[in-house]
Amino acid sequence: MNNSETTSWKQVRAAFQKIWGYENFRPPQGEVIRSLLSRRDALVVMPTGGGKSICFQLPALLQTGLTLVVSPLVALMENQVQELRDRHLPAGLLHSELPSSKRWQTLQLLERQQLRLLYLSPETLLSALVWERLCQPQLKINGLILDEAHCLVQWGDTFRPAYRRLGAVRPALLKSKPSGTKIAIAAFTATADPATQQMIEQVLQLQQPDVFRQNPYRENLHLKVQTVWTPRGRKQRLLKFIQAKPGQAGLIYVRTRRDSESLADWLGQLGYATAAYHAGLSPDERRSIEASWLSSAMPFVVCTSAFGMGINKSNVRWVVHFHAPSLLSEYVQEIGRAGRDGKQSVALMLISEPTGWLDPEDKQRQRFFEDKLRSQYSSAQQLAKKLPLQGEVSAVARQFPDGAIALSLLHSANQLDWQGPFNYFIHQPGWLQPKSQLLAAQQMIQYLTTRQCRWQFLLSYFGFSKEAPHPGCGHCDRCVP
Repeated sequence: MNNSETTSWKQVRAAFQKIWGYENFRPPQGEVIRSLLSRRDALVVMPTGGGKSICFQLPALLQTGLTLVVSPLVALMENQVQELRDRHLPAGLLHSELPSSKRWQTLQLLERQQLRLLYLSPETLLSALVWERLCQPQLKINGLILDEAHCLVQWGDTFRPAYRRLGAVRPALLKSKPSGTKIAIAAFTATADPATQQMIEQVLQLQQPDVFRQNPYRENLHLKVQTVWTPRGRKQRLLKFIQAKPGQAGLIYVRTRRDSESLADWLGQLGYATAAYHAGLSPDERRSIEASWLSSAMPFVVCTSAFGMGINKSNVRWVVHFHAPSLLSEYVQEIGRAGRDGKQSVALMLISEPTGWLDPEDKQRQRFFEDKLRSQYSSAQQLAKKLPLQGEVSAVARQFPDGAIALSLLHSANQLDWQGPFNYFIHQPGWLQPKSQLLAAQQMIQYLTTRQCRWQFLLSYFGFSKEAPHPGCGHCDRCVP
């Protein structure tokens, strides 16, 4: 492959056509690829199904050296790497579920510089075994890609604290590389409101990034929110909806693994060919379900948010949220999997009636989320008083079970700086408040109860007020009863 400095745009398009078989780039793919080939930092917000992965895969394949792709889910990594390997392209992956033999095989390819793309989680990137190899002076690293970058904000404070340390990765790697080395960072996501975009830029320490933003509006996607009065009524409403769409491809989203298994069992007893999909399944089980759904042998899957990222199926006609997700970013990600072929599709969300007297589960879920969040902040507050003002993350994590989360929350509150990916300095210990996460959860409730056009609400929330359809979209239950 050619170096970016000597790669002409004609060669870029020729490689694109040869590898993926498409004639032309879709906006803004071409502009993003130019930016990454010139080693500039970038923040890319493109709707689900917009072709984000090609934007960083093609520049990586056209350059000598390695591009690191930080990805949140094992299933997402496996799908993207398998697609690249099927095209005989030099890509590898590392994650905690990988058999040791395959892990060592990938590490050997890495040391021999035979990979162009290496997919790994934030935790794997910051593991001693991998970090030691990435810091070898002779290993050329061109860029760091953060795929599904909204997860940094969604999970980084409490669930996946390693995300909060990613901004220290580039400076640390550059210390080990020859003088003049340049490593670009690019963040890709389908959903990021202005506050999320700002946080991604700050945490990753992006340097004058090129920003590419596309709004998520699809006029072929009809949005509906329907009230159900009892748990039994919720199931019957779902069943009626499915019965009206025989053989059509769809997805049913639930909140927990237990919910996915119980609902899939119930539908299976009624004769539907379906399965529960969640992060607790083995890689082989996940891949089997994905293959059945992609081939249409299984019309729909009952799944948690673990399903869908990086899985391409254009003819999904419907998405049902059996339970409301906690965040609008999750919701827009998941409904965006319907109607990628441009044909009419529907996104239905089922919610309890406002009082919750007959079906209190939605209110209980919301209260559980808020209580857990407050508890985590309270624990971190108490723990912060015991932590040394400076030290090493792994030492803190060994001594305190929630130590890494406490450090992450202190960083989120601007009370801590990372002195490299593994060391910290607490400079201003103070009160911790979970304001942003609770506010984001309230935005979801406002969407469910709004009287205005639902697409207008979503576009305004994600910073696309000027692009919102007026006076209404004609493609939601507020505009078309």
